[in-house]
This record gives sequence, C-alpha cells and structure tokens, in this order.
Amino acid sequence: MALDHAASEPNQYPPCGLVRTSATRIQDPRALPSVMDNMIGKPAPEWSATAYVNGEKKTINSSEQDGWYLIYWYPFDFTFICPTEIVGFEALQDDFADDGITVMGCSLDSYHSHKAWFKDGETFPEGVTHPVLADTTHALSRAFGMMNDGLGCSYRGCVLVDSDGLVQMYSINNMDAGRSPAEVLRTAQATMAGGLCGANWKKGDDYAA
Repeated sequence: MALDHAASEPNQYPPCGLVRTSATRIQDPRALPSVMDNMIGKPAPEWSATAYVNGEKKTINSSEQDGWYLIYWYPFDFTFICPTEIVGFEALQDDFADDGITVMGCSLDSYHSHKAWFKDGETFPEGVTHPVLADTTHALSRAFGMMNDGLGCSYRGCVLVDSDGLVQMYSINNMDAGRSPAEVLRTAQATMAGGLCGANWKKGDDYAA
C-alpha cells in the first residue's frame, strides 16, 4: 500500500544540534526495531509525498522513479547543521545526476515551512532546486526506519534505491554530526561501480581486485 502525506502549517521546533539523544532515550520502545532493521537488498517501501520542488508544491511517488534515487533525511527546518547539508547536496546535484541518481531531501516539516525557509538567500545563496519531501504524517520516515520518536523528528539518514526498487545503501547518524554530501556521493558511486572498491576509492580509480 502506498503511503500518503498531507501538508500542514509549519511548527516551532527546538534548534537541532543543541539536544543529544541516544537509543536509550527514545520514548517509544516500539521505534527501536524499525530503526535497527537492515534494509539492504530488500524492496523499498512504496511511498507518495508532498514535496517542495523549486518553489512549487508537487506530489512525488516512488512509482514515478524509473532510475536510482537517494533520499537524505534531516531533522528540522530553521536550524543550524541541516542547512549545511542541504547546501552540500544542492551543490552536488549535477554530479549525482551524471550517475543517474535523483536526489531528494526529506524532513517532517510541511511544504509551507520548506518554502518559507528556502527563501532565505543568506542561508541558501544558490537556492534549493532539488526536491525536498514534506513528511508531515511521518509515514515515509517510519517506513524507512528514520524516526527519532524521542524528539519527534527524523534522524540524519540516507537511503539509496536502485532502478529495481531495492535498497543498496542505508545509513543513520545521530543529531549532532553533519554528513559529508561528497562522501555520500562517493559511496553511491562505489555502490554502482560493479567492482571491488577499496577505502577512499573514487570514480575512475582501479578496483581493489
């Protein structure tokens, strides 16, 4: 069954990066199995979500994805670490596209919150032109095991889904450590390369064996 989302008005959230969490502090213990499940090689759940797409409100579905796609989750709009990641993925959007990967961001914030925040030219000097999903029902984040129930937001997670709809890359970080979009790109390229890629392998390098 496909997941459906509905937009809502933006809410006030605590600043990300000021609260440290651990698995023992998740309020709902039922969230633990979904966070810890290994999705590698398994079919990605079907989903449908409202999205901010270069200033417009659109609906994006998993059934529309005819190639590889990557979703990166971040906890909150209007925070401190999250925009550094969004800007990084925006800058590498063409590099992902060169490898046939569609990049999408995701948080639990509404389309209206995304739109208001992405207008900030100081925070986003090049704008935000890649889709950012508005997971206001939390259904998408729960389906991929990305929910932090203790804070009511998502973890910093990434999922890479191949053209057959199978999960090929899956990672979750805690709240205070920003990711390197360049490393996410490198790992995605290594995943797609078709050979044995050693540590720090880069596109064009020889395989390890």
